[in-house]
Amino acid sequence: MLGIIGAMAEEVELLKKEMVQPEITSVAGMDFYRGRIGGKDTVVVRSGVGKVNSAVCVQILVDRFGVDGIVNTGIAGSLKAEINIGDLVLATDAVQHDVDATQFSYPPGQIPQLEVLAFEADQRLREKAVTCCRQVNPDIEVHEGRVLTGDQFVSSKEKKAWLSETFGGACTEMEGAAIAQAAYLNQIPFLIVRAISDKADDSAQMDYEEFERLAIIHSVNLTRALIEHA
Repeated sequence: MLGIIGAMAEEVELLKKEMVQPEITSVAGMDFYRGRIGGKDTVVVRSGVGKVNSAVCVQILVDRFGVDGIVNTGIAGSLKAEINIGDLVLATDAVQHDVDATQFSYPPGQIPQLEVLAFEADQRLREKAVTCCRQVNPDIEVHEGRVLTGDQFVSSKEKKAWLSETFGGACTEMEGAAIAQAAYLNQIPFLIVRAISDKADDSAQMDYEEFERLAIIHSVNLTRALIEHA
């Protein structure tokens, strides 16, 4: 059974509306909708924004609902010129860009005493997502790459340049790598799906509201198809 996490209500509302006979359980201020989508048992939840909310959400999905996989759907800012607003990014791996233990000889982004810098997404889920996306979102491009996560909204060209140079990421957002870490610690597969809503630079204020709705629709289309074919 897959657990589907979105940070904002808009990112999960469409999926909840499609769920057959949902049972709602409230834990830690989050409403977990358990039911069937496309004939498959699924749990859908809005985690709230940020790394702590999303990591807590994963642990509840594992402990209370016994999910055996996580899909995190949402929006992000592009870090590459070829990844345009409206496109989708599927995570190959994820890094927390705001972790800094370099004084203790760790590279930027690595959490002390963990053996890995980046948390690798599940290859099988990613391959299915590529196929599904081309079927349900033929009007956009699908990319694979590193997702960068931090408790901050990136809105400057200078920060975007630093992220690209330091981590080589495809996009930046506020939840994915925390979800990835929690999945890694629980030894369950995960995939981060990000629809690009802005270019993570000085144009973010202009682009964000205009493209957010369309980005969410693309992301939900893919998530729905993934549930049906998982």
